[in-house]
Amino acid sequence: MGWATPYIEKLKQGETVSFRPRGNSMVPRIHSGQLCTVEPISDYGTLSKGDVVLCKVNGHQYLHLIKAVRGKRFQIENNKGKINGWAGSEQIYGLLAKVE
Repeated sequence: MGWATPYIEKLKQGETVSFRPRGNSMVPRIHSGQLCTVEPISDYGTLSKGDVVLCKVNGHQYLHLIKAVRGKRFQIENNKGKINGWAGSEQIYGLLAKVE
């Protein structure tokens, strides 16, 4: 179980979630503690480079950027250029809709 597990479960049920992630890997796009609203994804074909997604890569949960898209696979990175790895569409749970 990771920090995002309860939010992932709600997204899988079609619910929009809001939470305040901690850390600086997405600064200046998302600052630590800002309220982030994430919506379920209905069409993975609409995801593109630059989108911020709630995902799981190599067993770790992230609210990070899509760096590249290859079919139904997405390369995930933080806002500092560190690549986390590749995730299939089944590991992408939600799309960032708003940051407050």
